[in-house]
Amino acid sequence: MDTSGYTRWFRDSTPYISMHRNKTFVVLLEGEALDHPNFVNIVHDLALVHVLGARLVIVHGARSQIANRLPDGVFHNGRRVTREEDLSILLRIFGELRTRVEALFSTGLPTSPLRETEISVVSGNFVTARPLGIIDGVDHQLTGCTRKVHATRIHGALGSGALVLMSPMGYSSSGQVFNLASDELAADVALAIGADKLIVFNDSGALTDGDGDRISQMSPSQLQSIAEANGDPQQSQYLQSMVRACRGGLKSCQLVSYSEDGALLRELFTAQGAGTQIRETGSEFIRPATTADVASIVEMIRPLEESGVLVRRSRDRLEAEIEHFLVAAIDNTVIGCCALYPYGDAVELACVAVHPSYRDADPSVGLSLLEAAEKTARTMGAGRLFVLTTQTRDWFLDNAFVDAPIEDLPAPKQALYNFQRNSKVMIKQLGTKA
Repeated sequence: MDTSGYTRWFRDSTPYISMHRNKTFVVLLEGEALDHPNFVNIVHDLALVHVLGARLVIVHGARSQIANRLPDGVFHNGRRVTREEDLSILLRIFGELRTRVEALFSTGLPTSPLRETEISVVSGNFVTARPLGIIDGVDHQLTGCTRKVHATRIHGALGSGALVLMSPMGYSSSGQVFNLASDELAADVALAIGADKLIVFNDSGALTDGDGDRISQMSPSQLQSIAEANGDPQQSQYLQSMVRACRGGLKSCQLVSYSEDGALLRELFTAQGAGTQIRETGSEFIRPATTADVASIVEMIRPLEESGVLVRRSRDRLEAEIEHFLVAAIDNTVIGCCALYPYGDAVELACVAVHPSYRDADPSVGLSLLEAAEKTARTMGAGRLFVLTTQTRDWFLDNAFVDAPIEDLPAPKQALYNFQRNSKVMIKQLGTKA
């Protein structure tokens, strides 16, 4: 049996396994996900993530199940008004769903991926809630919102090795139960416990551009615009919750499909991913390189050196010149790099590379590196940026570089020009950044 693909995938996943160990993820599973045929696989994938060392808090929704039992429900701006006579039905639904999830995590049959794996699932009164009140003249009755997340209790359960499972409800100090929006609760919990990620499962998973291509990464501001333009109040609501979580301090939020088998594992353990990650983009994820990045840079640029796109650099040279490099990194994984070498009033931009999984899927990586390089060159007092390129002239033309003669290079660089490579000289005037 040919296992080369599996072997390569497993090897490539190693840095991600290490990266996610001891990290805390809050996972939102809406009611539609719990009823989907792929849900059993999702549970197995979540169990694997848990076994590999991540701490998981799962918040489940129940919107579709409630709609089936209470088809005459009253809504305001996409939010259900919870009537007192409906509460007992909601609690039964929450109990049924919670029991189903717990049962799946307890599966130990020999044919199950969870065989010989014991996962403790803990639920409890982790959330204090208050009534949402009257909005636009509409009394939302027993629909509530989070007053306090008892983070210490959650951390205690996670510290014991348990997986925490939360239903969309909270309790008042008088013992009243309130129905909460699961997306808002997931965001509240993620912020309160200082989670590393908020992972949201939806039907389509990744967001797409106008051509239908997957957007692997976007900023909270971009997601805000999409949420505001969304005609479905419920979809807009969970997108807004992700925006709030990111802006509240979470490193990232991720949209993953519940209908696509293995989407979670590809999103968490491969460079290309399978969903959309929401985090600050642009120069915010560009930083100076360190010696710890050398191995990642070597691995990323080696194929480009072998194809002649880049000039070959030895590892020793990279270590000696690492102070000249900038890297683009997501979750401490290097996905792009470039180097800057000053020559008086000019700076050479060299060794521009983006990981192949991001090269086409996320053009913003290369553009962000260029933006950061220009900013850094200006701080050096340079008025122009120049490159020597053999195969990427079009990309530099698209980004305001122009062709120039060799004589326009700084004298020391002219003396080192390799006529055998016959590289194109391209220059960009930096001017003043507005």
